[in-house]
Amino acid sequence: MKIRIYYEDTDMGGIVYHANYIKFCERARSEFFFSNGLSPAFEGGHFVVRHLEADFKAPATLGDIIEVTSKVLSVGGASLEIKQEIYKGDLLIFSMIGKYAYVIGGKPAKISEIVKEMIQKIY
Repeated sequence: MKIRIYYEDTDMGGIVYHANYIKFCERARSEFFFSNGLSPAFEGGHFVVRHLEADFKAPATLGDIIEVTSKVLSVGGASLEIKQEIYKGDLLIFSMIGKYAYVIGGKPAKISEIVKEMIQKIY
């Protein structure tokens, strides 16, 4: 997913504010579902962040076009692990591994086999 960096994404120096890299990854995770005719909320539940590991490698600045890539590392009984990377051209500027729990009504829930297969097939 490609994203242009706007003024609102940056700090006073024109550099992307650190929290926005995570927002860009979240946007790409939602877009994955939307672009495949699905919703990030399904079967009465949705994924919530359980753990993030982020590595900031280089800055993005005002006007840059960045691209977020996503790869599923694993799908468990009630969890999902995704590696996401942000590139500016060929340069890797940010990487994140996110671990997500599937919840229904705020409580961990089992992911159906149909949804597991769909996620593994598309990602």
